[in-house]
Amino acid sequence: MSHEIHDHYFHQAKREGYRSRAAYKLKEINDRKKIFTKGDAVLDCGCAPGSWLQVAEQCIGPRGVVIGIDLNPLPHSFQQRNIHVITGDLNDVTDEHLHEALVQTRAAMSSSDKPVETQPCFDVILSDMAPKTTGQKSSDHHASARLVDMLFDRCRGLLEPGGNLVVKVFEGERSPDLLARARQLFDNAKGFKPQASRQHSTEMYIVAKGYIGATQHTQTHMTPPPRPKPRGWGG
Repeated sequence: MSHEIHDHYFHQAKREGYRSRAAYKLKEINDRKKIFTKGDAVLDCGCAPGSWLQVAEQCIGPRGVVIGIDLNPLPHSFQQRNIHVITGDLNDVTDEHLHEALVQTRAAMSSSDKPVETQPCFDVILSDMAPKTTGQKSSDHHASARLVDMLFDRCRGLLEPGGNLVVKVFEGERSPDLLARARQLFDNAKGFKPQASRQHSTEMYIVAKGYIGATQHTQTHMTPPPRPKPRGWGG
């Protein structure tokens, strides 16, 4: 039965024009958690093959912006004018060219008349990234957890206060710690496994809403500042 369900998602993606069946994971997350708001600026980390870019663009509408980043160039382009893909390594914090590309692309695609900021802030950050797997469950889990930690670190300077984050992690011993860290940085964070995930897969998603902002990174032992109102709060 499970095999039939997953075949269903594969064939449905083909019929509906999505780059992969992973589209239905994000669609379910948004249906349940209300991640997106019309007009959002979205960063999709590890965006290949592009199905999350497609879903995000449909959710935010033509006034929104979707920027994807991946280590390798995508072999195809998108017809939507508000989708743009940058080749680069988000983990390389010393890459000034990547930072500049994010800033300039975010500004060029924005419908706002505000001046260009030095930080390419987004309303939503997505990550379906996964490490190169070895087949060793523990090793793969820890490699996945390091990607999640990296993304938490990169929220500072990339994610607007009140913004939302969806990030994949392979379940394992560090999962509770990662969820606890997400709850320090966001108003609300929960684990979620979409129906479209393969039954045997250890993947889950941390869905975090209402980013507290950079101040929380340096004030963990102080009275926290007033929290911005979470965006797009739903069930």
